[in-house]
Amino acid sequence: LAAMRPGSRLWLETTDPLAVIDIPAFCADAGHQLIETAAVDGGHRFLVERGGAA
Repeated sequence: LAAMRPGSRLWLETTDPLAVIDIPAFCADAGHQLIETAAVDGGHRFLVERGGAA
């Protein structure tokens, strides 16, 4: 995310069950926006939009 322009979006996929807590908290703390969350086989997928402050 650090190398991306503000407003750019990135899909994250994880197998960590705690990511449903960690990713939203990271986005809130870092000034990013969590656009979408989806359960997938073996984990979760998150669409994150880079904020302007990070």
